[in-house]
Amino acid sequence: MGDVAQRLAGIVGEQHLLTGDRISDDYAGDESLVGPPAKPAYVVRPATADEVAAVLTTAAEHGVPVTARGAGTGLSAAARPRPDGLLVSFERMNAILEIDTTNHVAVVQPGVTLSELDEKTAEKGLGYTVYPGELSASVGGNVGTNAGGMRAVKYGVTRHNVLGLQAVLPTGEIIRTGGKIVKTSSGYDLTQLIIGSEGTLALATEVTVRLHPRLGHGATVLAPFSDFDQVMAAVPEIVSSGLAPHILEYIDAFTMAAITYTAQLSLGVPDDVREASQAYLVVGLENRDADRLDGDVETLGELLSGLGASDVYVLDGTAARKLIEAREKAFWTAKAAGADDVIDVVVPRAAMPEFLTRAREIAAKSESGVAGCGHAGDGNVHLGIFQKDPDKRANLLHDIFAVGMELGGAISGEHGIGQVKKEHFLELEDPNKIALMRRLKQAFDPAGILNPGVLFD
Repeated sequence: MGDVAQRLAGIVGEQHLLTGDRISDDYAGDESLVGPPAKPAYVVRPATADEVAAVLTTAAEHGVPVTARGAGTGLSAAARPRPDGLLVSFERMNAILEIDTTNHVAVVQPGVTLSELDEKTAEKGLGYTVYPGELSASVGGNVGTNAGGMRAVKYGVTRHNVLGLQAVLPTGEIIRTGGKIVKTSSGYDLTQLIIGSEGTLALATEVTVRLHPRLGHGATVLAPFSDFDQVMAAVPEIVSSGLAPHILEYIDAFTMAAITYTAQLSLGVPDDVREASQAYLVVGLENRDADRLDGDVETLGELLSGLGASDVYVLDGTAARKLIEAREKAFWTAKAAGADDVIDVVVPRAAMPEFLTRAREIAAKSESGVAGCGHAGDGNVHLGIFQKDPDKRANLLHDIFAVGMELGGAISGEHGIGQVKKEHFLELEDPNKIALMRRLKQAFDPAGILNPGVLFD
């Protein structure tokens, strides 16, 4: 350990190498609800890609496992280090290197937070449109998990908004993929391979993201439904209407009650309507022109009424902002309510009613509770799982994940597999795909140092 520490200190400087009592509890994990935190043997805070390359070369030579950390807001323990390992924290690599208003891109280091990027791009009338619900999250973390969020229904997830990377391979090589271009047909797309790999293939040290013009006018519409199937039936009609919502969320009655109580938020829904509602749709519209937005809101209201909504409420600016913020913080609400896990299965949009019905039936049989909300526009279902017994919970999750995959979906839509869903992933996924992923991992990381225990044993 002394030799490793000496080498690392020589790379990043003694003040940016942490060991022993200098390692705070914050470095011991992310926001996953499952499993204990684990302090690493070393924490390094590099400032350049060359320093990252030297750190990884040292780790490979000494067989030290390496975990990358952005802001630590992940939910699947992909940023939980090994006790004998090295944590690479990107907190010093937090510069916005360029905002290119001609090409509508920004070039940033991985430690830049979404709030920092949002503030700087707003000055140019542009925005990075991935909002995974926590603006303290980092762009590098987005890349690691292929983060999504509420605006994915219109703008897509991280992989649709990252055009290029600078990345360091665990062999110490520095590569560039993609760039300020929106298409390429020149060999393997390494950018897309690294996105969503959860720090198991390479460490991103620079990210080129796509920016979109900010539209000056927006409205948020809330529609309660007394029948959950009507909520799901309304979603494809809204998507195909041409209104192009940038937010299309469902929230079940239990979760709505919890988040509005936590946020001290009154939405103006009468008691009799609220008590009769099984779920709600939240629809966000935006436009560059106020009159056109008003017309879209009127059209949406008529559409929702015809699709069975009990009523339609156009929220004022303060209520709308607070509701969206409360929805984005639904994880914290579930955590405060005692949830034992939070999952994010994704299924084809049309399969959401069947998936949710079967998930609730499975939960009832195991004497468990499930409640939640989700991105109705893209089929991403977020469920809080209430089951204290770890064996019962593992069986419950296995069965729910199996239903999601049977319906053509995947175990995770945006949180990633990490450490906490690994066993289910390995049991339920196509073994031929798993074998191919292992071969890719071996090609990128022959020493096996990057995030061992994430995705694979």
